[in-house]
Amino acid sequence: MDTNNKKVVTNFIEEIWNQNQFGKIEEYIHPDFVDHSLPNTLPANREGLKRWIKETGKSFDHKTVIEEMVCEENKVMVKIRMHLKHIGTWRSIEPTGIELHTFGYRQFNLKVGKIIEHWSVIDGQAIENQLKNASHGCKIAE
Repeated sequence: MDTNNKKVVTNFIEEIWNQNQFGKIEEYIHPDFVDHSLPNTLPANREGLKRWIKETGKSFDHKTVIEEMVCEENKVMVKIRMHLKHIGTWRSIEPTGIELHTFGYRQFNLKVGKIIEHWSVIDGQAIENQLKNASHGCKIAE
């Protein structure tokens, strides 16, 4: 069971988040899915998740890499590194074109082999700090 849940989460991150293969989303997301991490302006369901991924993709070319994974029964926790290229306005910061990264954690609860709940903590402040430094031309001498 744990191995299958790991595979579901790994494939979900690769195919849905990294490759935007939204035609496959029903393979991974349970019909009763709740995303506890989406902004309040989006519904906390499968449709809200798709919209969030698409909106994020307007600001960043992104790739999520799983660095660590812990699985117990129906829960999967991952530590991720997000590789980002700033291609569109984000938090009122015009595109800089710089490449940056941040870390985060995601927890998935699964039911009958599909993701039914999701929580995440991503270091958005680190992203903002890197972008503001780049957009203001601030460089640190080495």
